[in-house]
Amino acid sequence: MKPGERLPPDDPREWIRRARSNLALARSRQADVYLEDLCFEAQQAAEKAVKTVLLHRGIEPPRTHDLGRLLSALEESGEAVPADVKAAVELTPFAVIGRYPGPLRAITEEEYEQAVVLAERTVAWAAERIGEAEPDEEG
Repeated sequence: MKPGERLPPDDPREWIRRARSNLALARSRQADVYLEDLCFEAQQAAEKAVKTVLLHRGIEPPRTHDLGRLLSALEESGEAVPADVKAAVELTPFAVIGRYPGPLRAITEEEYEQAVVLAERTVAWAAERIGEAEPDEEG
């Protein structure tokens, strides 16, 4: 695939690439960036990764940010979801709270680091499930 080339929106490979893009953003710590914003990117990475596997299985992903609901849809389709991927449900609140100013307390460094780990595991699992190697591993 050429740089900047996009695949059709129903192609799981496009979804995993978008998930990896969100994951890269989640990892991009900068002094002026709120950890809440990076946790949102981690949630988006995990959400798109789970939707990748749904698409790979021929299932139209529900329009939701609820990782529990998405993972349940996968399991209902017969997909075995490992416990470390199921733990990504912890990221669901980051899809909404924290995206805008409001009553949310500041995210801690530990919470941020855990969010990135959960997203990394979910993206790696989804990529493996669809046979899409990490970019640095490709031929």
